[in-house]
Amino acid sequence: MPYTDYEKAQKQGVKALRTAIVKGENEYLPVLDEILDGVDIVGEQLLGLYDIPLDRVVGTSTHGRTYAFANNFMPILDLKSEFGAKWTALCDSQIEEGIHEPIKVFEYMANYYVVEGNKRVSVLKYFEAATIPAIVTRKIPKLTDDLQVKIYYEYMDCFKYTGINYLWFSQEGCFKRLLELTSENPKAVWTEDQRKDFGSFNHRFSSAIKSMGAQKLHMPVSEALLVFIDIFGYDEVKNLTEAELKTKISTLWEEFEAEAKGRELTLQMEPAKQGRKNLIDYFFSPSQKKVTVGFIFDKDPKNSDWLYAHELGRLYLEEHHPDTIKTLEAHNLNDDAEITTAIDGMIAEGASIIFTTSSRMEAVSLKAAANNPKVTILNCSIETRHRVMRTYYARLYEVKFLSGMIAGALTKSGRIGYLADYPIKGMPANINAFALGARMMNPEAKVFLEWTKIKGSSRELAIEHFKRHEVHYISDQDMIKPNEEGRLYGLYHLDNDGLRNIAMPVYNWGVFYDKLIDSIKSGAYEQEDDKDEKAINYWWGLSAGVVDIILSQKLPDGTRQLVDLMKELIVEGKFNPFSGTFRSQDELIRNNDDKEGLTPEEILDMNYLAENVVGSIPEIDMLDDAARAIVEIKGVD
Repeated sequence: MPYTDYEKAQKQGVKALRTAIVKGENEYLPVLDEILDGVDIVGEQLLGLYDIPLDRVVGTSTHGRTYAFANNFMPILDLKSEFGAKWTALCDSQIEEGIHEPIKVFEYMANYYVVEGNKRVSVLKYFEAATIPAIVTRKIPKLTDDLQVKIYYEYMDCFKYTGINYLWFSQEGCFKRLLELTSENPKAVWTEDQRKDFGSFNHRFSSAIKSMGAQKLHMPVSEALLVFIDIFGYDEVKNLTEAELKTKISTLWEEFEAEAKGRELTLQMEPAKQGRKNLIDYFFSPSQKKVTVGFIFDKDPKNSDWLYAHELGRLYLEEHHPDTIKTLEAHNLNDDAEITTAIDGMIAEGASIIFTTSSRMEAVSLKAAANNPKVTILNCSIETRHRVMRTYYARLYEVKFLSGMIAGALTKSGRIGYLADYPIKGMPANINAFALGARMMNPEAKVFLEWTKIKGSSRELAIEHFKRHEVHYISDQDMIKPNEEGRLYGLYHLDNDGLRNIAMPVYNWGVFYDKLIDSIKSGAYEQEDDKDEKAINYWWGLSAGVVDIILSQKLPDGTRQLVDLMKELIVEGKFNPFSGTFRSQDELIRNNDDKEGLTPEEILDMNYLAENVVGSIPEIDMLDDAARAIVEIKGVD
């Protein structure tokens, strides 16, 4: 009976009223007129008739019926009142044929405030309807630096193309990202089929995650949806059933929790100690079982100094562990589809650990890790804030500091060259460490920085520039391709008499892979799991033996001894290359003598150059196309 429904709805309203009073919150419906008091509204836009989500109908336009409802839109007036009679009549209509007459609302900041039709909203909310037809007029606030206003402008832009009015995000960039992930052309207006398909997918996803306890995540379902699409890809998930969605959602639960907590990061600076094994493990010695490890190279290692270093790491494993480790490798993979096929093929061959060796494969590696939770997949990159996949990198800045010391000790002019390629995370740390090392030995030393991946530039042109300006000591690429005959690598001296190699920073990826695989086999890897939902990145350096520096035999004994001493102090944790007072180019003090040195997070997040560096970090539009693709993923902020 309708009057029974009214009594139930009234009880919900009274309960909400009392709860709001106890919490010190507004117990009645918000009033748009009050909300807009003092707000600069720059225009109104009639959007017309369409269905609006009832959960975003939050208040009323004026005071007219404010006190007839609790803040949840449930009635609080007496059943025998005129209001009660009209409410029950609408309830009867909804039961018999449904409420179809549209209400009138103002939309402001993606919420709706009723101009006409409060009781219709109340009845439909009582019956837990999802939407209600409405004639909508938008009130547009002036664009300011307020975060909510900026997000609202993104919302309006997204609505213009998609008609989506049921999603809201708490961070900038999410609506733009949604368009990028769901449409080949983010600036194209969606077809009716696209709207229906996405709306249906959103409904199934929301239903699935709510049934799994979404309220425990403390984040909007829309943001969980964006994480889900970002990892798996919209085309792969848009037609999944609710049951299939639940299966995939379960693999990303920790990912959602990490997002809700702000994507915190744990940098593991040293290899883990041996993990605790179960008693049964000692009888069956699982550590002696042969482990299959896959390596994914997007290019041919013979044509890339970076990948060649990783290939040497793979060969190191085969040479040192022929009885316990089997390696698989795939290279020359042109796109994500080929990389995915290679990963799936390795898993089919029994690979339980897979390393993808460049940051450009981060997204496809992440998706593979989510789809294969029983396989350990790691990507060679840094500052990746995902729980479903860990990443690894090497602290090359430590040996760059030693290399800078050598350059500073040997230069007579105080002018030193530094060639860099990609302005990615960690690169400013390498440059600055080198500059600080040079300054330690020569307070007047200046490091002249050139980028080889800028449009119209090249390594050859940069070196010619150094020659013209009498810069003879140059820090260049860390390795060369295996078949390359040149000697332009590491730190060298170059003048009219020729080239002399002095020092070369090196990656010992074989040692890195050896120790990381051992931690996985021993159980230490699993024990490192951060219970606070932080992402884990391995960032090992000299102390782990994963980077080193090779010195020329012609280096003066005194310089060699000093470098060896500083290397030992870094290994023992007694010296931080970023200790002491130093300033950046903008004259800001980045560290002073009161601090032991910059933290790992501060070093990783560097987006500035030391004061004795002459040059700048290039903007992304200055780079060539190949470099831009990498910098878009891991560029310096």
